[in-house]
Amino acid sequence: MVGDWIDKYPEAVKKIASSGHEIGNHSNTHPHVNQMTLEKNEEQIKECANKIEKLTGKKSTLYRGPYGEYNDIVITAAKNQNHKTIQWSLDTLDYKGLTGDEMWNRLKDKLKQGDIVLMHNGTDHTADALDKIISNIKEKGYEIVPVSKLIYNENYIIDANGMQKIE
Repeated sequence: MVGDWIDKYPEAVKKIASSGHEIGNHSNTHPHVNQMTLEKNEEQIKECANKIEKLTGKKSTLYRGPYGEYNDIVITAAKNQNHKTIQWSLDTLDYKGLTGDEMWNRLKDKLKQGDIVLMHNGTDHTADALDKIISNIKEKGYEIVPVSKLIYNENYIIDANGMQKIE
């Protein structure tokens, strides 16, 4: 979640967290992080993390830079703030106003074990499409788990595409 969204919808954040969902950090104001200093990146992560913890009582541990941007500075900033950087492997393009059917059509033939699906809060059709997309994913035999269950915690590198690989 972005800190600005957390500020606007604190009750939604609490509800999402109390429902058992893992809340990741997506910066405080959604800037282009690749153009920022280490200190500014750390500030973005820290401010958002503080908002998440204040509302949920839980520390965030995952960070995805806005726009999917990352570089060595962004990764170092996240590590310095006790967050692991993550990326996605499948994009629903929900932010372009796609319907639930259009989103599913983008996923259905590409879906594989371990995928992280990119979706956004606050888009036109994402909330309405979730039940259908989740049901379809489960019908294909996949289990949906929190991102922290998918990622490596030790002995990994992050490749040029932002994906974790075992060293």
